[in-house]
Amino acid sequence: MSGTGPEDRTAPGPAAPGPAAPAAPGPVRGWRALGPALRPRATRAQALTGVLCVALGFAIAVQVRQTDTESLTVMRESELVSLLDQTTRQADDLQEQVTELERTRTELQSAGSSREAALEAATRSAAAQGILSGRLPAEGPGITVTVSDPSRSVSALTLLNLLEELRNSGAEAIQLNDQRLTASSYVLGTDDGIEVDGAPVSPPYRWVAIGEPGTMSTALAIPGGAVAKVQIDGGTATVSTEDHVEVTATRDVPDPQYAEPETSGDG
Repeated sequence: MSGTGPEDRTAPGPAAPGPAAPAAPGPVRGWRALGPALRPRATRAQALTGVLCVALGFAIAVQVRQTDTESLTVMRESELVSLLDQTTRQADDLQEQVTELERTRTELQSAGSSREAALEAATRSAAAQGILSGRLPAEGPGITVTVSDPSRSVSALTLLNLLEELRNSGAEAIQLNDQRLTASSYVLGTDDGIEVDGAPVSPPYRWVAIGEPGTMSTALAIPGGAVAKVQIDGGTATVSTEDHVEVTATRDVPDPQYAEPETSGDG
């Protein structure tokens, strides 16, 4: 029986060569080595630190506000009195400013109202003077008087009496035919007929007067008055009261040659 001795065992041969290991990279030099190190990297620790900073800032703000409030509780009485005096002075100064502004506003409003009132009064005065002087037409309640004189027997004096009666009874604007009569108007008899303010007039004489109708019509109708004199002269007069009449004729008012406004304050 044959045995297997040590000399019959197969000794392991040398290991088969494996794949070659990669060569170690050479050293990286310059900025290429610093680039990865300088790149910012957000870590959990950094994020936690940011949250803590925000929370700390909020806590500081709350503490400052509480400190401002609590500081009043720890101040001495003299300090509190001083603070109250200062606050009171500031409030008084502000109130004075408010009062001054309100006074200025009132003065401006009053000045504006005064100017408006003065302008309105001047406008009314100009209108009244324009009507009384005959420069402006007018309308309102009044009367119409128609004097018929076919024979031309009504005298200039009778027409003048009628004009004066209208004036005395409160007529504010008067028109005869197509002529405007004013305080300076006159009636004159000439060889050629009757003239009013230098212009000839002929019958029928139609008068229009603005004023209180009842007063004027009563004044003309009194015994021995203007209407009676027209009838005595041979004419007829018809008086009609109206709620609305128009005086359309106007006249130019010349500038005064001698009269001047009185200057106040002269000694």
